[in-house]
Amino acid sequence: MENRAGAMVQKFNKSMDIALALAVVGVIGLIVLPVPPGMLDLLLVVNISLSVTVLVLTLFTRHVLEFSVFPTLLLLLTLFRLGLNLASTKLILSDGNAGEVINAFAGFVAGNNFVVGAVVFVIIIIIQLLVITSGASRVAEVGARFTLDAMPGKQMAIDADLNAGMIQEEEARARREALQQEADFYGAMDGSSKFVKGDAVAGIVITIINLVGGIAIFVGQRGLGFAEAIDRFGKLTIGDGLVSQVPAVLISVASGILVTRGATSQGFGSQLSSQLFSRHKVLMVTTLLLAVFALVPGFPTLPFLALAVLMGFLSFLLKTDEKNQGMAREEETRQAAAAEARPKTETRVAPRQIDTLSIEISYGLLPLIDESASGDLLERILMVRRQVATDMGIVIAPIRIRDNLQLGPNEYTILIRGNPVGHGEIYVNRFLVMDPGNGEFQVDGIQTVEPTFGLKALWVDEAGKDKSQMYGYTVVDPTTVLVTHLKEIITGHADELIGRQEVQKILDGAKENYSVVIEELIPGILSLGEVQKVLQGLLREGVSIADIGTILETLADYGPLSKDTEILTEYVRHALSRTIAGQYRNSNGKLCVITLSSALEDRIAGSIQKSLQGSFPAIDPDLTSRILHSLNEQLEMSSLVCEQAVVLAAPKIRAAFRNLIASAFPKVGVLSINEV
Repeated sequence: MENRAGAMVQKFNKSMDIALALAVVGVIGLIVLPVPPGMLDLLLVVNISLSVTVLVLTLFTRHVLEFSVFPTLLLLLTLFRLGLNLASTKLILSDGNAGEVINAFAGFVAGNNFVVGAVVFVIIIIIQLLVITSGASRVAEVGARFTLDAMPGKQMAIDADLNAGMIQEEEARARREALQQEADFYGAMDGSSKFVKGDAVAGIVITIINLVGGIAIFVGQRGLGFAEAIDRFGKLTIGDGLVSQVPAVLISVASGILVTRGATSQGFGSQLSSQLFSRHKVLMVTTLLLAVFALVPGFPTLPFLALAVLMGFLSFLLKTDEKNQGMAREEETRQAAAAEARPKTETRVAPRQIDTLSIEISYGLLPLIDESASGDLLERILMVRRQVATDMGIVIAPIRIRDNLQLGPNEYTILIRGNPVGHGEIYVNRFLVMDPGNGEFQVDGIQTVEPTFGLKALWVDEAGKDKSQMYGYTVVDPTTVLVTHLKEIITGHADELIGRQEVQKILDGAKENYSVVIEELIPGILSLGEVQKVLQGLLREGVSIADIGTILETLADYGPLSKDTEILTEYVRHALSRTIAGQYRNSNGKLCVITLSSALEDRIAGSIQKSLQGSFPAIDPDLTSRILHSLNEQLEMSSLVCEQAVVLAAPKIRAAFRNLIASAFPKVGVLSINEV
């Protein structure tokens, strides 16, 4: 049964457009075609029913956008009423009879004296024109003005939430559409209120025409007595005016209610009761005043006394409810205090905030951060953050340093988002000695491995430091060992340290110089997340994003052509070709390159497949192993003649080849021919 009813509703909604079009054409027909009294009665009842429905609906509406069709509906209902006015006028002037509905209104309101009905009709017109319609029109005008003035600020707030990653593109689009619809609604209501005012004026004119015209026609042409004509047409015209103006008043009240409502999660009734009858003291004062009025001589005692009793009863109920709520709150407070006083058998666990980058040190390394003991680790870490910001273009959040008693007395651990990525051992009162030669030392010390590059090293004391310098060894203090390791970790994992929040900070800092391109790019062309993926792709291969202006300009140029972040990253690399090639050039300004055979390039180009992690060549493991082995041999041979060799590949396979060798050779640069 429910499915059948739902299907009927859906079918009705689908055919509503056709029915509405026919109804509008039918209203036009009312103006031209004659309407029988029975049909007019039915249409008048429909008009009253629609007006009541609209009024009740506005009372349950929580936001104006829930009834956004109201301005258009107001126009159609006004046109419908005018059509009914003309149809009834034709019946009154031609037959002297306009159906049972008009006669019933005339008899119920005017009784045997049409003058009374005329007075009531005029009062209704005055109320509608001067009070309801005028007030609703003013509220709609002010609402439209304030809504339009507030639109830029609200749109900027939506864009800020989107850029900060707090909302998605779909939600931002929906909020912008709702904002535009709200502005359109108040603007339409400002114009629609003029229809209601014109309808009231037209009602007066039509009523006068019915009265004067009917008397003239039936006295002059049909020989009806003047007194009888006044009585008949006085009642008919008053009844006709009331039948048309009562629904008009209902619609005017509905429009006033709708434009004066604010956005709320409650209907008007619930909101009214929760605010009007919320404090017993207010009702108690009202009760006392009503009781005083009941005792004043000459005032009707019974009505005032009855309302005083009712208000007093409501005040008593509210006071009792407030007292019960107060007792409940006191009981909750007492139970909470008692629970706090009891011995804790269970500790409430709260999630720990995970830092983007942090360092854990043992108790033996605490002097490194003690400024009173000449510890300069904190200052050196700040210098590393500044250097990374200058060289790589990323701003590293403050690095938290914690002591960890589970570490050895001289150990430290570097963590990214709570996961260890680097570990080392340093001695506070010793120095690390490294031999750039074969690793054979002529001094004594504690053998170790340098944590950053994995070189053989020694920890020596003050005397061993001087001796090591005499032999030409590299000598560094323990703080330098830690911050060097930290900087290498940051450089090698820079793509993991830049999230949406960090990207937003970079864009905020660049707005002073690149505000135009940023406003064009985000969110119109790319989302903040897509820009983040491009920056991560650059940092993953050690490319600095300090030239953020060139990066944003390139994304704005090619973003409309493709949303593939890997392709966009290649476009950006081409724009940064001087920067990329420059970091691999030797002191003579030349590149040491390893090239791929044309057969291998063709093999890779024909087997590239896309995945969520990027492009990868789908080749068999044996060929992959041979490629990595051959590349390792070429790198060893090139190390004899140059400091740093790079692989030179065709642009279409550069990204795929880089992904192929990344796990085995993470620090080997892969450049395309376009970047050289």
